[in-house]
Amino acid sequence: MHLGFPKIVSKVAKTRRERPPTIGYGELLRGNRNFRFLWLGQVVSQMGDWFDTIAVLTITLRLTGSTRSVALIMVARFLPSVVMGPLSGVVADRFSRRSIMITADVLRAIVVLGFLFIRRPDQMWLIYVLTVMQLAFSAFFEPAKTAAIPSIVSDRELLSANAIASVTWSAMLTLGAAIGGFVAGWFGTDVAFVLDSLTFVASALLIASVRVPKRPPRPKARLTIGKTLGITDTIEGAHYVKHRRRVLAYLMVKPAWGMGGGILTLLAVFGERVFPVAGKTATGIGVLFTARGIGTAIGPMVARRWAGETRRQMQNAIAIGFLIGGAFYIAFGISRSFALALLFLAIAHTGGSILWVFSTVLLQREVEDKFRGRVFAAELALLTLTMAASNYIVGELMDRFGFSPRVVTVGVGAFFVLPGLIWFVTEKWWDRKGEAPGATLVVEGFEGQANVEKDRFEI
Repeated sequence: MHLGFPKIVSKVAKTRRERPPTIGYGELLRGNRNFRFLWLGQVVSQMGDWFDTIAVLTITLRLTGSTRSVALIMVARFLPSVVMGPLSGVVADRFSRRSIMITADVLRAIVVLGFLFIRRPDQMWLIYVLTVMQLAFSAFFEPAKTAAIPSIVSDRELLSANAIASVTWSAMLTLGAAIGGFVAGWFGTDVAFVLDSLTFVASALLIASVRVPKRPPRPKARLTIGKTLGITDTIEGAHYVKHRRRVLAYLMVKPAWGMGGGILTLLAVFGERVFPVAGKTATGIGVLFTARGIGTAIGPMVARRWAGETRRQMQNAIAIGFLIGGAFYIAFGISRSFALALLFLAIAHTGGSILWVFSTVLLQREVEDKFRGRVFAAELALLTLTMAASNYIVGELMDRFGFSPRVVTVGVGAFFVLPGLIWFVTEKWWDRKGEAPGATLVVEGFEGQANVEKDRFEI
């Protein structure tokens, strides 16, 4: 250990005390032009996403009436990220993240128009194909966006930026699901698909105005087949995570949340069979997704004031978020009152949004920029894998084994408590051994933007 390390720690502690507080939401949006345009692109594209989601679920139920078909749609939405994850992470670390986002938006705008041609049950295969294509392009967009955020905001803006992104997703879920359910129910699904396509075009135009700082050139290396296909870079990324247990723990938070992802299939079924609104399935689904969105919007704002912003506080809040989600999924499943069911669903997703935002911030602070694309692509791939598995299992439990949606929901909630308990039990172990022997240490509270080397101290 370096002899001057105690003095360095003292200096770091002083710097931490003197560090300005996290910047406010309004100040960030007013003062950071690049983030503002990236955020506006998120607003319009995610609004359209929920138009698309409600419309696809409505068509599927209308053409098949099968819970299994709904579950397969969810699988089709999740699996592309699993398959494309390794490649999308390598692409995000090699090429311009801004160009990746623009290209993905343009291609998605074209793909969603294909849903306009679906009219008969024998065309269900086309729904699956188009869904896979749309989400395959999303698998390139999301890691590029998440990896780019620390490059266009400062460290003190990072928590606010991710909270705004989460609240925006929630607000667009709330508005998009409500308006999308209304549009699909009263004007038809075709209108919803056209609007979704236009939102992707608008997002591409807004992101084109974002200026992402150029990254340092990658060291030149001998070109091999593995390098060309991205295999070498993928293995390098896996090695990086393997020797940083804290990074691995943060990486597994969202995949663990995905174990309860079958709730998405259940919400579609609840909207059709348990809580239809005015006799309309699309409207019932829309209202349930709206309640989900309200909960996810509230979570980050509450957690920021209640839990705090240090690494330790955010880690503790993640475990509590799991427990909140599980307990209130159970309450939602047994509720006979529509109003109470909406309340319980909102609270459950309050817990989910807390762990979502905090795990993202912790990863962005902990992971070096040159690995960030691969780490977030791996996170997305694992998340979508657990979401796909959860939705498929839920569909099979109801269609093949005849379990009621209420019983399955209670089971999902009970199972969802497990990650929170595991997090509490193992936290001291992986947090204490967050870095491999000989690796660098990021001192708590002193992570700089992009984890630059000047903020690291060798042990």
